[in-house]
Amino acid sequence: MRTITPTDFTGARAWDALDIERIDGATVRLHWTDRPYRWHVNDGPEVFVVLDGAVDMHMRQNGVERVHRLKVGDIFHAQDGDEHVAHPVGGARVLVIERAGSV
Repeated sequence: MRTITPTDFTGARAWDALDIERIDGATVRLHWTDRPYRWHVNDGPEVFVVLDGAVDMHMRQNGVERVHRLKVGDIFHAQDGDEHVAHPVGGARVLVIERAGSV
């Protein structure tokens, strides 16, 4: 057993991760970042939970881009094929649950 305090984790570079668990082919990871990720299309479901800071989640559907500000406690759920990119507002810590090896 262990207890993890998200605010105690800071990576050496953007999107560094603390691997928490692997469950039936899915990973549970705590990420720290202060820079945007990259546009990507999911190859499976993803659950993204903001634990510290804020994140502007950019999403594209049918060529139309929308941005939603995620605050502490907010959850973003993407399905297979959903195109998106996370832009932290300053530093942020997020919990990501997704298929192991997913981008």
